[in-house]
Amino acid sequence: MSEMLSQDEIDALLRGTSDNTPTPEVEAKEEHLDSMESDALGEIGNISFGNSATALSTLLQQKVEITTPVVSEVRIEALRERYPTPHVALRVGYTEGIQGENVLVLTREDAAIISDLMLGGSGENVDPESLDEIRLSAVQEAMNQMMGAAATSLSTVFSKKIDISPPLVEVFDATKNQTIIDRLELWETMVLIEFNLKVGTLIDSTIVQIAPIQFGKQLVDELMKATGEVQAASEPVKEQPRAEAPKPQPQAQQTAQSVAPQPNKQKSMPEVAVSQAEFMPLQSPASQETAPANLGLLYDVPLNVTVELKKKKKSVREVLELSQGSIIELDKLAGEPVDIYVNQQRIARGEVVVIEENFGVRVTEIIQPHERIGIV
Repeated sequence: MSEMLSQDEIDALLRGTSDNTPTPEVEAKEEHLDSMESDALGEIGNISFGNSATALSTLLQQKVEITTPVVSEVRIEALRERYPTPHVALRVGYTEGIQGENVLVLTREDAAIISDLMLGGSGENVDPESLDEIRLSAVQEAMNQMMGAAATSLSTVFSKKIDISPPLVEVFDATKNQTIIDRLELWETMVLIEFNLKVGTLIDSTIVQIAPIQFGKQLVDELMKATGEVQAASEPVKEQPRAEAPKPQPQAQQTAQSVAPQPNKQKSMPEVAVSQAEFMPLQSPASQETAPANLGLLYDVPLNVTVELKKKKKSVREVLELSQGSIIELDKLAGEPVDIYVNQQRIARGEVVVIEENFGVRVTEIIQPHERIGIV
């Protein structure tokens, strides 16, 4: 009888199992949100989309309101039943600060109204079937500004830089296999965050944010981490009181105190002249400014100096109509002073000059510090 082992037996020995021993299957545990995590996600959405409403209002020239969100969980099967008709979906990925992505879902009617407002229209009597490539691009830009404002809010809340990639837009048809649907099917359980969106008198609808459970838990962890750091920084350090020994007095002083005569309580006190206290007059904030002694430590810090001629707001339609040779008319009159900014803070005004073949600015006025912060 041969004592040589077969290849199957060698493989079984290397695995540490026999051929008849089945390999146990590890069942993946499905994650869910508890009540605390749901409340935290609702608060994060409330803060971030509150800033988004302001950005969207400026962009659409309409009053925009986004109500407190409602957080729930949903699976892909329930999501297909929820959206039997096509909607507009935008996939937003996070590129810095946090990792992951989410999907915003709008009705085609709301998307058509937003695109019409972006293109300079009134937003009234808009056909949802008119969502062509240009109008979808207008919706994409509106949502880009909206989610960019939300990322800025998250940066403040989490005390770290949060950045996003430009959103990808497509018609969201839950009955068909599409790019966004294929991606959603990878998320076994999803977080569903619903907001009520109001845009003037044109839109009173629901906008939905969909994200995987892991992404929602990541947001909650970042919030708890930032909150814990703030609390730790705000707690004062308690010092234990130190017992101090009484200071010995010189013997001569003790003797003088022991032989000093006690004052007569019945003796009348001499009259004391009383006059009203006089205080130095208050000075304006400008007169109180003094340069700190260690200002020289900041001399090598680089600053961005910007000269602004004038800003001009234009709609997407007007921008698309620009061509080579087009002239953009500014509201500022010729010869008016230009504004000089340092790190986006206006500090001076000046006039444009030409130095040989280069442009320059001659400073004509320094804006006082108390004027910069709004003190009159």
